[in-house]
Amino acid sequence: MTEAGVRAAGFDLDNPALPEAIARAAMGSGGYPYDKRMKRKAYEAELRALQIELLKLQRWARESGARIVILFEGRDAAGKGGTIKRFMAHLNPRHARAVALSKPTEAERGQWYFQRYVPHLPTAGDMTLFDRSWYNRAGVERVMGFCDEDQLRRFLAEAPEFEAMLVRDGILLFKLWLTIGREMQLKRLHARRHDPLKSWKLSPIDLAAIDKWDAYTEAKRDLFRHTHTDICPWTVIRANDKRRARLAAMRTVLSVIDYEGKDAEIACPPDPKIAGSGEAFFFGA
Repeated sequence: MTEAGVRAAGFDLDNPALPEAIARAAMGSGGYPYDKRMKRKAYEAELRALQIELLKLQRWARESGARIVILFEGRDAAGKGGTIKRFMAHLNPRHARAVALSKPTEAERGQWYFQRYVPHLPTAGDMTLFDRSWYNRAGVERVMGFCDEDQLRRFLAEAPEFEAMLVRDGILLFKLWLTIGREMQLKRLHARRHDPLKSWKLSPIDLAAIDKWDAYTEAKRDLFRHTHTDICPWTVIRANDKRRARLAAMRTVLSVIDYEGKDAEIACPPDPKIAGSGEAFFFGA
């Protein structure tokens, strides 16, 4: 849906009534391959099984000294926080933590760009999940004008080098990009505005995102062109259905690590309609 289409549909974030055209189109927006959410009973059964696998993975990491880093990036309201919450639900918090950094301080703005993320990298046996990461520079900072062209150009060149250093040092690095369709984003932002239990999630950046869909699309495509590498690939997860997205994110990680006690039927590769790499995923919604 274009900006003109949003206006034509009568979308007003402050109106408690979501336009029917947006509500009706939300699930299928952005070319989403399913027209209904996954059934709750099936979802909860698969979620529990995968959370047990995550506990096996954590136990293996503690015994082997593995270090695991998972980046969660994507559109505003794509479900990053909810997915991280399900990852973390039953893990030992002493050895797994989520990191969501606020805007840089004055001191941090004077440092090497990646410097403030380095202290949050895990030690042996631990796992760190970044709710947004150093890719802020290629996303929100670029779109909102918080960095200049030279800073952006340097970041796109240096991010693959930085990540390759981490991987060569033994870190298991996963980069997950959650994407949603235009109408689904509008529906979720509208819910944040009018549900008192979700209102804290609605930030000024979220509000600005309503009118910057195309700018974020361009930024995302440049990001993939420059930072999807053989050693540090991106996996895109279509997240119009949060339930399927959460399961796909877990399977993306679990399926590629050979941890002790792994149940390969549960920790199998994610649904290829939902998660993957390549042009269909990188250059879609």
